[in-house]
Amino acid sequence: MSSRSAKLNVRVIFALTLIHFTGDFYNSFVTPLLPVFAERFALTLTEVGLIGGLSRFLAFIIQPNVGYLADRYRTRFFILGGLLLGIVCTPLTGIAPSFLILLMFVALGSTGSAMFHPSVAGMVYPYAGARLGLSMSIFNMGGTLAFALGPVFIAWYVSRWGLGAMPVMMLPGFVAMVYLYLIVPLPDVERFESSGFVASFKETFGEIWKWIALIWLIMVFRSFVAHVYRTFVPVLFVKEGYSLIAVGAMISLFTLAGTLSGLLAGYLSDRIGFKKIFYTTYLLSAPALLAILFTSGPWLYLMVFLAGFFIMATLPLGVTMGQELAPKGRSMVASLMMGFAFGFGGTMTPVAGALADAFSIRSVLAGVALIPLLLVGLVYFLPEFRERALRVGDDRADRI
Repeated sequence: MSSRSAKLNVRVIFALTLIHFTGDFYNSFVTPLLPVFAERFALTLTEVGLIGGLSRFLAFIIQPNVGYLADRYRTRFFILGGLLLGIVCTPLTGIAPSFLILLMFVALGSTGSAMFHPSVAGMVYPYAGARLGLSMSIFNMGGTLAFALGPVFIAWYVSRWGLGAMPVMMLPGFVAMVYLYLIVPLPDVERFESSGFVASFKETFGEIWKWIALIWLIMVFRSFVAHVYRTFVPVLFVKEGYSLIAVGAMISLFTLAGTLSGLLAGYLSDRIGFKKIFYTTYLLSAPALLAILFTSGPWLYLMVFLAGFFIMATLPLGVTMGQELAPKGRSMVASLMMGFAFGFGGTMTPVAGALADAFSIRSVLAGVALIPLLLVGLVYFLPEFRERALRVGDDRADRI
């Protein structure tokens, strides 16, 4: 059974963050290339939304099951095997001969991403010591930084070398795999009294399931807003004359801002709790998201940065809150808040695409920008944490 050390293990947290960075770096290639795929295969906006929603749907299906298995079985298969699948399959999208083959490569790469996320996120808890909020934010930074750098890199790479050169990008991933194979420890496991997914779920969450469900619901809608903007902002501005590199830079700015705000939110959550951060960021998200649609030139890039800063800030906090409430099922909690919420929010992306086909991209983005204001009401019902991560222990009653 795992125990939570009082001391932060920097070496392991770095390795876990590198896994997150590497996997999401490859996973980030698809979104900035959506305009290229749309032109190559003459796709409708609904089909573009299908590409964007597919990876989220697979995360929605796969991650909770992997989280359950990762809490029970001491293996690195999900961590390293999932990472390898993404490294190999995502670059192959560049040489897909048809839309169906493209979907297949996207699906396989996304499956790999869904495999490693809950296992790796679950390993943060026992190695974080007294700095769970900060450690989870550093871990989350690996993914958000990857999604910040990956789009602008792949946009430049494809603009310079073409889609056919994308398989070459497997090579740096293989180098990272060798290092991680040597460094990453075997994950700890939990001893559940119950057997089976449903019984273990009940044992893990028990009386706190309502709070877990509320946190999850907030994370779903936060995810939906971010997905819609990342998917359709590139398509909108390419149609309006911006270059592929320019829209890649927009996606990178959006996500880089989330990297910074996630770190700040994690640092502050160890000191002032969660709810103040949720209130502030969601209230400021809506005007920043709307401003993207009504600005141009340098101001557009500033608004993209601010929108990403506010809407992405609470991403690591959902996992942290869930693990504080249910430390025994930390991988399952991570799968719910990262994979299940991320995936469920993403499965609604094709609906946004269909609405954009029927009306316009701008009108759909404007409507989606108002969702964070609705989330403020849900935040009111979140639990208050009297004890923060500076105290190490597993007694839930001392946490809330």
